[in-house]
Amino acid sequence: MKTQIHNINNIKIAELISEDLLIKEIQDGLDLLANVYYEGMERMIIYEKNIIPEFFDLKTGMAGEILQKFSNYKMKLAIVGDFSKYESKSLKDFIFESNKNRQINFVSSLEEAVERLVKA
Repeated sequence: MKTQIHNINNIKIAELISEDLLIKEIQDGLDLLANVYYEGMERMIIYEKNIIPEFFDLKTGMAGEILQKFSNYKMKLAIVGDFSKYESKSLKDFIFESNKNRQINFVSSLEEAVERLVKA
């Protein structure tokens, strides 16, 4: 995994770049949060392709548990990907509500992720 740091207006954003799955279980998400937080980053970008598909099945509870920790630690997060492929109405509603709050953002591009995290 490579971490690209974006420093915009003194806001540090860690972009996690990898060809591998970075979140395969809940603990992986918590470890990423802790590592980025420890490095002094205020916000994080991760790609949908680096997250196990079960994360996007809300019935597993995985997304809820991981994203609650991001909220608790006030770490703003953007997940970049194509979420239109998910059929679940509850996931679509979850994404819509998350994007309104701006703590957790589901976006389609790196540029949108950076923009939302800087404004958040």
